[in-house]
Amino acid sequence: MDIRDVMDLVRQAKVFVQNRDMAEHIKVKGPADYVTQVDTNIQNFLSEKLHELAPDIQFLGEEEGLHAMSGDTFWILDPIDGTTNLIHDYQHSTISLGLYDKGEIVMGIIYDPFREEIFHAEKGKGSFRNGEPIHVAAAETLGDTIISIGTAPYQKELAHENFQKFERIFTKCQDIRRTGSAAMDLAYAACGRTGGFFEARLQPWDFAAGMLLVEEAGGKVTRFDGSRINPTEPGEILATNGKLHEELQRLL
Repeated sequence: MDIRDVMDLVRQAKVFVQNRDMAEHIKVKGPADYVTQVDTNIQNFLSEKLHELAPDIQFLGEEEGLHAMSGDTFWILDPIDGTTNLIHDYQHSTISLGLYDKGEIVMGIIYDPFREEIFHAEKGKGSFRNGEPIHVAAAETLGDTIISIGTAPYQKELAHENFQKFERIFTKCQDIRRTGSAAMDLAYAACGRTGGFFEARLQPWDFAAGMLLVEEAGGKVTRFDGSRINPTEPGEILATNGKLHEELQRLL
């Protein structure tokens, strides 16, 4: 299977993102957690097309929820990462697709249809933006860079603890950023626009593709305590250029 064929399918989903009528068909899943007709249509489209491309590979999408998979190879899709942004036409939403195989992510694609940026990586082959190789930032300390954050909006009971962390890191780095799309934040860490990204609670479809992008661009992705990530389990994510990892870990 050629990754370029998969990327072409992901790009074709742009037509759904551009449909503002579908973006206004909203269903509430939970506190600050929404799904639109755009999410549903992209998931249906890509699940069908990926099955045609690779019928033996199973499919796990956000709108199905997390459930046990019977095989050891499956797609992990977030049809729209940044649904709240999409609802408000705040143009920071991405399509994130990872391929899980026998315990690890072996392919990752993140597509920003608003800026026509597509990031991709395959295990052992490096990371790319629009076909050009990318690398993590060269920053040696937090004072040399900006850090992107996620606020875990579905778990607002974590707000006090989270904002204490944000303050500690804000005082050490040049500034902090919040896009509202974890996939975008991970892609930006991979291409060196930020020195790193962290969020206290993410699902596999939020980070599967992005963690591979960061790792293949020369960075490091772990849990807050430095432990290895099982890409099928939800939890916190800390992604950096590697040089900042210990400094950020201490502050978290």
